[in-house]
Amino acid sequence: MKMAFILFDGMTSLDGIGFFEAVTRLRLMEGGESVSWDFCAMKEEVSDDRGITYRVSKVRPNLSGYDLVFAPGGMATRTLRHDDDFVGWIRTAESAKWKISVCTGALLLGAAGFLQGKRATTNASAFELLEPYCAEVVKARVVRDGHVITGGGVSASVDLGLYVVELLKGAEAARMIQQQMEYPCYLGADGSDIYMAEG
Repeated sequence: MKMAFILFDGMTSLDGIGFFEAVTRLRLMEGGESVSWDFCAMKEEVSDDRGITYRVSKVRPNLSGYDLVFAPGGMATRTLRHDDDFVGWIRTAESAKWKISVCTGALLLGAAGFLQGKRATTNASAFELLEPYCAEVVKARVVRDGHVITGGGVSASVDLGLYVVELLKGAEAARMIQQQMEYPCYLGADGSDIYMAEG
């Protein structure tokens, strides 16, 4: 499993870190040697919305080389969704098996065309912004429609990460990582806060 974590100026760090913390723990489990990841951006350094600076490992890679591409949110997504150069780069993820976002990262997946005809969610403050990009905005913490998975507001990142762990490796793996993280809130893939589209 090769994962790409999209970074950009003005992102919200918790959007990315919660998901990252959960899914990268797969590398520590049996068979985890096949799990790898890159931090990807349009330039070598980006700063989040509170001033934390990240140095990326890959500058504008072709995202088709990844199995999973993850986009966080932040106020900057409201502008980036109209940035043809940035959105064009995100579109290179078209052949990636899993396209995942949390919070307003869904606007980036939407602008790239990945939510067309699908159900999705985002931060409650951006439901109206998401509507033109998808078939239906669902008020849920995690929404899966096929191989596209979107998470709600900022802290949903942790639940989203655990959900993806469960999806990829099963409930036992998710429970183990949940215990390691001492995170009591995740209800599992059949929890009331998870919405899976039919089909």
